[in-house]
Amino acid sequence: MTEQTRLLVISGLSGSGKSVALHVLEDLGYYCIDNIPAALLKSLVEEITQQKEVAETRVAVGVDVRNRQSDLEALPALLEDMKKDDINIELVFLQATDEILLKRYGETRRRHPLAQDGIALRQAIENERNLLSPVINAADIVIDTSRTSVYELADAIRLRIDDRQQDRLSVLVESFGFKHGIPADADFVFDLRCLPNPYWQHSLRHLTGLDEEVMSFLDQQSSFQAMYEDILSFLVRWIPQYKRVERSYLTVAIGCTGGQHRSVYMTEKLGVALNEVHDPVLTRHSEIRGGVSSALKNTGTQ
Repeated sequence: MTEQTRLLVISGLSGSGKSVALHVLEDLGYYCIDNIPAALLKSLVEEITQQKEVAETRVAVGVDVRNRQSDLEALPALLEDMKKDDINIELVFLQATDEILLKRYGETRRRHPLAQDGIALRQAIENERNLLSPVINAADIVIDTSRTSVYELADAIRLRIDDRQQDRLSVLVESFGFKHGIPADADFVFDLRCLPNPYWQHSLRHLTGLDEEVMSFLDQQSSFQAMYEDILSFLVRWIPQYKRVERSYLTVAIGCTGGQHRSVYMTEKLGVALNEVHDPVLTRHSEIRGGVSSALKNTGTQ
């Protein structure tokens, strides 16, 4: 084959969005197979990439807790071995909080694959986390879908995973609100709650950090500018070190109380500045519907 094979292994907790991810990848032209026995993964990829008629170069497979425990434990070593065959492999893990998973199962009335023999749903979710621990520990990227809609997850799959070129570190800067919890997939977390809060300005309360009035207010705060320069300096210094150790993804979480004002504008400023020295840089706002910011769309960074 003239083009290197790319294999995406999609794993994660039941109810976290694995089926959505595979459907998106299928629409993007990947050859997709769900619920494959991990032990057969190498043979399968060899078969579908060596067909003389049409050699598939982009393959996505779903691997979940329905596998044998021994196969899940052996999966990380198997993927490392397959990389020796000139296959570009990425392991993507989707997760969500217990409460969100309980709610989703309650709404769909589906049965959890481990909820049998009298095992309660909450216990089944805990058992699944334990069984999948070898997989999440080896994942190239972990995506927390607790507060992510189907459309936002589809955007994340397209922009961050499918568009990422091989040997490129994809940096995501995302805003969030501490009152909603720290994103579980964050590598770095910065706390902006010590900065002046536009929320206490009545005319700014209903706006967000994407609005000019909020940006102007924060730009006038010397402490905001000092925090921005410190965080930017830190990231500019350390992002190259993550590239050096061949990391594929890095997530930087910027938090304030509600995730509407300070963290949103800081994320925008950092995204624009980092885009000058690194590519790709994506931005996302966890507490604002639509998620992907206008700065991302305008820079053309994908």
